[in-house]
Amino acid sequence: MTRRTGAEPRSHTAVRRDRNGLSPLEREVVDFFVRLSRLLGQPASFGQIYGLLFIAPRPMPMDELVQRLGISKGSASQGLRFLHAIGAVRKIESPDDRRVHYEAVAELRRMAGRFLRERVEPRLRDGEERLDRISALAESLPEEQRNHARNRIRLLRSWSRNGRRLLPLIQRVLAG
Repeated sequence: MTRRTGAEPRSHTAVRRDRNGLSPLEREVVDFFVRLSRLLGQPASFGQIYGLLFIAPRPMPMDELVQRLGISKGSASQGLRFLHAIGAVRKIESPDDRRVHYEAVAELRRMAGRFLRERVEPRLRDGEERLDRISALAESLPEEQRNHARNRIRLLRSWSRNGRRLLPLIQRVLAG
């Protein structure tokens, strides 16, 4: 971000920025990705980071993300690690700056595929193990409660099976 000195004339095309230095466009894009991040059950800071990198014309180092978004270094570090792991951001080495810079990867197919493989599939597998434990616990209930619990567990297993069937379909759709 360039700082103005008092001697420089103010441009009529200057973009107004909020207290952290985000333009209205940047703020709207960041808010868009914050909503998406929350929808996916992820922290808002993940959406903030991705949103700013998505609209930024150049890669940014972590400390600039921290300053511009007003988030902690811990949140930025965790967010960048997660976003890098799912392929949403990539690291860029800068020859004139020792800091690692990050840029958004705008390839939905690859990013969504990795998110599904690394975040959704393991939870579906964990869900099956949990359903096995729930089934075992239901067997110790009195008969009338046990029958009701068995019916509910059958319903949960059906939902789980359908979710596992839907996942490859979603991945194929994203593959184009």
